[in-house]
Amino acid sequence: MLLSVRGLGMSFDGFAAVSDANLEIAERAIIGLIGPNGAGKSTFFNCLAGDLMPTSGKVLFDDADITHASPEEHARLGIGRTFQVPATFQELTILENVMVGAFLRHSGEREARAEAERVLELTGLAGLAGKKAGTLGTPGRKRLEIARVMATRPRLVLLDEALAGLTATEVHQAIELVRAIHRTGVTLVIVEHVMEVILTLAERIVVFNQGRVIAHGAPSEVVNDPAVIDAYLGRSHARRAATGAGPSRGRA
Repeated sequence: MLLSVRGLGMSFDGFAAVSDANLEIAERAIIGLIGPNGAGKSTFFNCLAGDLMPTSGKVLFDDADITHASPEEHARLGIGRTFQVPATFQELTILENVMVGAFLRHSGEREARAEAERVLELTGLAGLAGKKAGTLGTPGRKRLEIARVMATRPRLVLLDEALAGLTATEVHQAIELVRAIHRTGVTLVIVEHVMEVILTLAERIVVFNQGRVIAHGAPSEVVNDPAVIDAYLGRSHARRAATGAGPSRGRA
């Protein structure tokens, strides 16, 4: 397995945000994490990314224990992440923003620029390379953050609501971008409330509620799980998800 999570727990001042969570992710898989607000999925996600240190359990990446590794160590090992609110260097060009990520693997400017240009082609930003990042709207900033992560040459990318706040057309474009990234051989873990995204992309879904994993499996199994319907989807959302009747969000 590329990533193994064993008995992971995370507590804050005695409150268990995540309890005894387990997950196995094979290389090149696409995994979706869903659940209501406060369910523990973001805390779990941040433990995978190295932004939080679990209070119990282990996280293994390619058999190496990274439970208490820093975010920088995660990046060097090949784990990249995006954030719900994308962070860009507003006064730098789009190309320069992506080069920041490329410098993780390339010490020379020429090599970093070539890597950034390759990633801009992949992510559909090549035509905007010379523009300042501050000129981008929300869809462009989300795409730019994904590009900067891809320039680090990751093996695993953690997408934190990277498609939230987009129009229906933008969502479909973003889904195609995620598919293009996956075709390069990258493994993906996606936290997302837009069920259309999860059902379209994920091979397997993990559902959190009250700090615990309450269901995991294929999308068709999960959306029909009574515990998931009661805790998160609601019956109307479950019916829409099962029939593919357009974008829907789980209950917050």
